[in-house]
Amino acid sequence: MMKGAKFSSLLVLFFIFPIAFAQLRVGFYSRSCPQAETIVRNLVRQRFGVDPTVTAALLRMHFHDCFVRGCDASLLIDSTTSEKTAGPNGSVREFDLIDRIKAQLEAACPSTVSCADIVTLATRDSVLLAGGPSYSIPTGRRDGRISNNVDVALPGPTISVSGAVSFFTNKGLNTFDAVALLGAHTVGQGNCGLFSDRITNFQGTGRPDPSMNPALVTSLRNTCRNSATAALDQSTPLRFDNQFFKQIRKRRGVLQVDQRLASDPQTRGIVARYANNNAFFKRQFVRAMVKMGAVDVLTGRNGEIRRNCRRFN
Repeated sequence: MMKGAKFSSLLVLFFIFPIAFAQLRVGFYSRSCPQAETIVRNLVRQRFGVDPTVTAALLRMHFHDCFVRGCDASLLIDSTTSEKTAGPNGSVREFDLIDRIKAQLEAACPSTVSCADIVTLATRDSVLLAGGPSYSIPTGRRDGRISNNVDVALPGPTISVSGAVSFFTNKGLNTFDAVALLGAHTVGQGNCGLFSDRITNFQGTGRPDPSMNPALVTSLRNTCRNSATAALDQSTPLRFDNQFFKQIRKRRGVLQVDQRLASDPQTRGIVARYANNNAFFKRQFVRAMVKMGAVDVLTGRNGEIRRNCRRFN
């Protein structure tokens, strides 16, 4: 993407999230910690070289953080009642990677780079490593001082399309954004328990979900006999591309909500456009990620810059 295009996209987004973007900016740490983004990038690259599923893990962490109290790193807090202990967050991982990044940043620039920005930047860098788009994202978020598991209300895999879209639009995103962000399942992994009924006893019928391709039913049964998880994109599971959309159009969606995207009148046209144009999908994904990264952020004097991402100062 050309620099001019990046600027134009950010300009459009400014008018969508005027308050947040007034204090978030690309290169926020260029003077206070000029090596910040390089430190994040290098540690994410090292981790990706060991385990390429880090992209899926960081995307999940970022989504689950931003959609509860905003992108404020409240998900990272360790306590018996924090967001981290809520059921939907039981599968979130790579907290140790965030700790390692934070430790290096504290050594280089004490009390300067927020944990919220670390999660945002690390996610961006991991997407590129998986073959996704390269993009600039504004920084300047501050860390929240509240983290309660009772605040976690995230959609599950059986949610309706209208329910899923409403979840995103309630945060200022649109239907194109919602489908693009769900397209991150192109590198996702799902616990077999999230779709076991679809391959064995759908809605008590004793049969698999008729909307699932029979060959996929057989493949997932075999996978789940030997593993607790399965790739949500059975074509290119570690590659960030539009194959996920091609798969769900062939009735090869693993999660029920994913499969519904391809048939619901509200989203099937968008799915088709993303399936037919990988570059278009990636452009829309960038727009959606930048918008999501500005949801209910803390800036200025609000919040804090944690010294340890797992604890409030």
